[in-house]
Amino acid sequence: MTDNDDISGGLGRNLTYGLLDLLGRQIVTGAFENRTFPTEAELSTQHGVSRSVTREAVKMLTAKGLLTARPRQGTSIQPVASWNLFDADVLRWLLERKFSVELLSQFNQLRAAIEPAAAALAAGSADDKGRALIEAGFARMEAAERGEDDVLDADIAFHLAILRAGGNPFFAQFRDVVATALRTSIRLTNRIVGRTADLAAHGAVRDAIMARDPRAAQDAMRAIIGDVMDLIARHSHAAQ
Repeated sequence: MTDNDDISGGLGRNLTYGLLDLLGRQIVTGAFENRTFPTEAELSTQHGVSRSVTREAVKMLTAKGLLTARPRQGTSIQPVASWNLFDADVLRWLLERKFSVELLSQFNQLRAAIEPAAAALAAGSADDKGRALIEAGFARMEAAERGEDDVLDADIAFHLAILRAGGNPFFAQFRDVVATALRTSIRLTNRIVGRTADLAAHGAVRDAIMARDPRAAQDAMRAIIGDVMDLIARHSHAAQ
């Protein structure tokens, strides 16, 4: 889709989100590099949508940290440091750039800082509901091994259950970045090693949480992420 494409066809009430997705992707992938960001009037004309649709899309991009509007200076693109990198849309757009092993490594560095601590918290604090969610996530992984569930979705469900189970809402807020990192990492590691997630390694995390052993849960989760990071590093070196 080019700048002059009309996005109105078939989108109906999703016009605002269609324009948001198009402009967000263009900003993040560098389509406006060395160019002035268009005015609302120009965007409306280029994409065949109303000024109100354009205004709302620009407002949403501003809330995500991608744009800034100043009186008499118009709307401009913000530097990457200002973007909300925990926003699910921004994460998705980032991954639509040319594939970056560096970005994948950064995702997993963040996971390594968060998920072992979340697993330890779940081991010490999870209530019956939280523990049941973890069991259900692991059961899905077992089903996926038998070809009865989606491998990616099952693995993500297990990890997100652990983020929620400790009852700390701040850990739960990392769900989008962890899910995005997992989805991307799993696709790469499966391509490298030709296998799905290590069920035994995930089982060790589940068992430690059920045994209410925070240290063992933390170590088991750290081992899973460490294995992924090693695979990414080896792939990066081999590609050089």
